[in-house]
Amino acid sequence: MAHIYMLFEFAKDEEKAQQALHKLETWKQAFRLDKKLLYKVERIALDGADGDAKSAQPEKKAQGKHKGRKAKAEAEEMPASNEDIRLLVRLGFSGHEKLSEERWVQRIPTEEPFRDASPVIVKPGEAKFEATEQRFEELG
Repeated sequence: MAHIYMLFEFAKDEEKAQQALHKLETWKQAFRLDKKLLYKVERIALDGADGDAKSAQPEKKAQGKHKGRKAKAEAEEMPASNEDIRLLVRLGFSGHEKLSEERWVQRIPTEEPFRDASPVIVKPGEAKFEATEQRFEELG
């Protein structure tokens, strides 16, 4: 099964990133995309003086019944950070679901929280595919 990756950069906009995570969770539940739509969040701490990336930290996903509420509460508690937030989305549909896959590839980047996040779509065979796949797996 070939995967398609989508990269979204939210810069330091924690609220938009949380909205995107909530929308992805809603879609996973509503359309039963449990294993077909996976995502990981990458937070890159920036050095205040240089603006250089210091380290990358994957975000832990909220567990339990009220994922959205817990994530929203955490976002409200967090002060404005000096971290860039990147979202990696992996679509993994089987061969006979190509039409569904194409619809999601077209839909996700056009929806509200994703539209302004510089969407990049990486498909198998492209130059950045291997690096993107490895980065997704490393975020564990």
